[in-house]
Amino acid sequence: MTITATQPPTPRMPLPDLDPEDALIDEACKTLRLPTIRARYEELTVSARRDQFSYKQFLADLLDVECQDRDVRRKQRLVRAARFPRPKRLEDFDFDANPNVTPEIIGSLKSTAWALEGRPLVLIGDSGTGKSHLLIGVGTAMAEAGLSVRYTTTAALVNELAEAEAGRHLSSTIARYTKVDLLCLDEFGYLTLDKKGAKLLFQIFTEREERKATAVASNAPFGEWDKTFTDPRLCAAVADRLTFKCTLIETGTDSYRLATTEAEQARNV
Repeated sequence: MTITATQPPTPRMPLPDLDPEDALIDEACKTLRLPTIRARYEELTVSARRDQFSYKQFLADLLDVECQDRDVRRKQRLVRAARFPRPKRLEDFDFDANPNVTPEIIGSLKSTAWALEGRPLVLIGDSGTGKSHLLIGVGTAMAEAGLSVRYTTTAALVNELAEAEAGRHLSSTIARYTKVDLLCLDEFGYLTLDKKGAKLLFQIFTEREERKATAVASNAPFGEWDKTFTDPRLCAAVADRLTFKCTLIETGTDSYRLATTEAEQARNV
């Protein structure tokens, strides 16, 4: 019989001694899903000892930092869920570059009241006048205030609805768009919709009417919406739903992007 030599087992490295209280706190925070307290309790413990906080004050501070961080994470989730194509904030809008837009009106849109009342917002103006900036900025403000928001372009939404109808799940798709507190619809009026696409989009407006807020950005004034909705009656019905109790902001015709480019070129001459 041949005996094969074997290597002796590798000795285990001794585990570092863990403070039982730290281990208990760490495990409890994981169980209760308190990541901020788990990450910061040692830091706050040092501060509490230094400032001689009472047990109650220490507990209040722990809960406060957890609540604050949880609120920040919730806002971030809502903003991500809106699917904005790029970050834009109302605070960054250049009112000096576009005097057609007043800070007072934009300031009023930071309140959730109009969105919770299901009132529409219509932004009309030429390309480069800040419509998309304001649309995304308003949507971001509403998301950070705790409302569910969804951003999309008109063409993307119509295509999604058409695909849903072909796949026989149109009802669930419309329901999903009906549930969000604010629907931000960009590039409204840029394309001519066929009769089928126009009717699908009309269903969204009908389901949301006076219950959920819809904000659209369009480069076409109301009088030219018949180029998008070629059926006169359908066009009138859409306009009626989007203008009833709406906030209308006309951003004008002077392109901010063009003016910025021309100014930069002049400086480089």
